[in-house]
Amino acid sequence: MKGGKGGMGGMGAQRIVSLLPSATEILCALGLEERLVGISHGCDYPDSITDRPRLSRPRANLDGLSSGEIDAAIRAAMRDHGSVYEIDVAGIRELQPDLVLTQGICDVCAVPQSQVPAASLGASIVTLDAHDLDAIFASIRDVGCATGAVHQAEDCIADMERRISAVRANVTSRPRPRVLALEWLDPPYVPGHWVPEMIDIAGGELVAGITRRPSYRMEWSQLRELEPEIVLIMPCGFSLDESRGEAERHRSELQAIGGEVHALDASAYFSRSGPRVVDGLEMLASAIFPA
Repeated sequence: MKGGKGGMGGMGAQRIVSLLPSATEILCALGLEERLVGISHGCDYPDSITDRPRLSRPRANLDGLSSGEIDAAIRAAMRDHGSVYEIDVAGIRELQPDLVLTQGICDVCAVPQSQVPAASLGASIVTLDAHDLDAIFASIRDVGCATGAVHQAEDCIADMERRISAVRANVTSRPRPRVLALEWLDPPYVPGHWVPEMIDIAGGELVAGITRRPSYRMEWSQLRELEPEIVLIMPCGFSLDESRGEAERHRSELQAIGGEVHALDASAYFSRSGPRVVDGLEMLASAIFPA
């Protein structure tokens, strides 16, 4: 946990603004949905929170764009404005939150902590900064601590750890197929942070990407040399239908790489550092080792 002012009392924060979809999911997993008074443009799960005021928006409308078009729009926003998102600071102040949840991992994926002006909001700011599964657990604990929901946080983590152990046990004696995962396709990026760790636990031998490090760009010609048996299409923030669309758009490049292609719902199960990464882990194990 980074930033923020202490002393929110034994009950913990009661009026919470979440500028991070995974933080919203953590709050709801801890049974704190009724305390959520405002959300980001990207918060969409569970459905019951989508009526809350939205307090951020991307500077460009990215709906329906291909990965290449999104990449160009984001580069233009960073060049012209120094940031991808706008925050409704007045709207946040009006809600009078005692806690604002944000993130420090990526300026492109969600509103970064650097854009949230602590002094003018009068709220504690908790910055979640997860780079691997242990840090996702730490984020859940940080939210539990800030909200007085420590026991709920530990119960949530224990359930996640139990399911992770079950996946690990199911694949431990199997041969490990070579897996290529693509977190972006135009240009191609291979995964970092917690996704390489998830693929390892699910029984795959990842051919490119490093746990706890940012995702990084490769060229299609380099990817062809990796000879994967399985190719996972998981563009950051893309739904299952959008991932399938990207796979179709880059069909010829993927055919040249070889391997069995699986499109995944990255937005729900892989891009967000919240409880649903365990659902993603179970999906990975099913994709790598079909029943």
